[in-house]
Amino acid sequence: MNILVNPIVQIILLPIRQWLESIKVNNYKKAHTLCQLIPASCPFERNITLFKRTIFHIPPLCKLNPFYEQLVELRFKALTYLAESGEDVTIYC
Repeated sequence: MNILVNPIVQIILLPIRQWLESIKVNNYKKAHTLCQLIPASCPFERNITLFKRTIFHIPPLCKLNPFYEQLVELRFKALTYLAESGEDVTIYC
């Protein structure tokens, strides 16, 4: 669980986390859709440079997402389902 989130907010978000964790991947279409929607890596990390010097660093914003762990788990379930079905999952890596 993300330690940056207030405990009250964590309690409020708990049902959504549980719902995301309970999603079953049981068909190709759902698995492909999840793999396409959930990125394999955090896309927002950046270094802002000026005259070849780093002015500041923007951290990966995925870590600030309170559902980050559940989304990664869901993507993993989808990839596992496709791999066990004999699909080539390298296009999603």
